[in-house]
Amino acid sequence: MTRRVLTSIVSTILFLILCIVATQSCTRVDAGHEGILVKLYGTDKGVQDVSLVTGRVWFNPLTEEVYEFPTFIQTKDYEAFTVNAKDGSVFTVDPTISFHVKAGASPQIFKKYRKNIEEISQTTLLNYVKDAFRIRLNQYSTEEIISKRQQFEAEVQSTLDSALQKDGFKLEQMTSGLSYPEEIVRAVNLKNRAVQQAMQVENELKVAEAQARKKIVEAQAEAEANRLRQQTLTPLLIQQQFIEKWNGSTPLYGNSPVFFKSLEK
Repeated sequence: MTRRVLTSIVSTILFLILCIVATQSCTRVDAGHEGILVKLYGTDKGVQDVSLVTGRVWFNPLTEEVYEFPTFIQTKDYEAFTVNAKDGSVFTVDPTISFHVKAGASPQIFKKYRKNIEEISQTTLLNYVKDAFRIRLNQYSTEEIISKRQQFEAEVQSTLDSALQKDGFKLEQMTSGLSYPEEIVRAVNLKNRAVQQAMQVENELKVAEAQARKKIVEAQAEAEANRLRQQTLTPLLIQQQFIEKWNGSTPLYGNSPVFFKSLEK
């Protein structure tokens, strides 16, 4: 094999190696994400430096890595857990939160936790959620939680948002899924049933009173009508009504036919 051929083969191999390295040395940070460039060698547990990168990124795959952190809004539905109120009542919480990574905060988060966003949401963020509910619920009695639920949930959301923002996250929305102890639910149901029964009895009494008043009014009207009829039934009127209804035959009173019987006795 000639020297020229050998040189050509080596050049080709080097070119292929450079192509492979080039393809492995470039990546693109997708929309809705932030890229984190990590240098793998150093005194800080293998991570010497962490910096934010966007768009198309060139790096040395032998000494550097690029991680992507999603910055779009994510929703996590956590499993239910129990929390005690100030008076000892046990409430069940089944929370769902929506959050996102604050712009530019990805390096800070990665350097602190060395985990991806899914692992962080299932560990650190879940602990923040539980702590927020426990801190706030311990400040309310059972009666206060029932009567001031909206205020309680707003305070939990504020406490959670403050904790998340310190770590580079922003809380967008939270639903508590709060459910009351069984004995409280039974008491509320009994109270509602008693109120409904009282309203039914009250309505029935109102109907009975209305019917009674109606009968009284009808009786008064009938009595007044009878009185007026008695006042207007004079002898002359009776004779007129007789004439109007007469069928042409002559009534017989005594021994001879007369039209009208004397009413004066």
